[in-house]
Amino acid sequence: MVPIFQSQTVDAELDADNIRGVLESNGIASVLETSPVASLGFEVFVARADMERAQALIAEALEAGPEAAAEAEAESENPR
Repeated sequence: MVPIFQSQTVDAELDADNIRGVLESNGIASVLETSPVASLGFEVFVARADMERAQALIAEALEAGPEAAAEAEAESENPR
């Protein structure tokens, strides 16, 4: 497993959960690790074989922004 995301910011847990959601909705298994000391943050790990694809998916999600995430979630809740 290799780290794909690390953060110690106030929003680290939310960001890590969002990244895991993007990865797992695209078939990439991930592991979230939290430090026993809250200020040391959160890390998301993926298999080394999935690293490049995971990085591309994260970049795509960041570029699309939160509006795209909300739209995708709404579509998944109300299939046509």
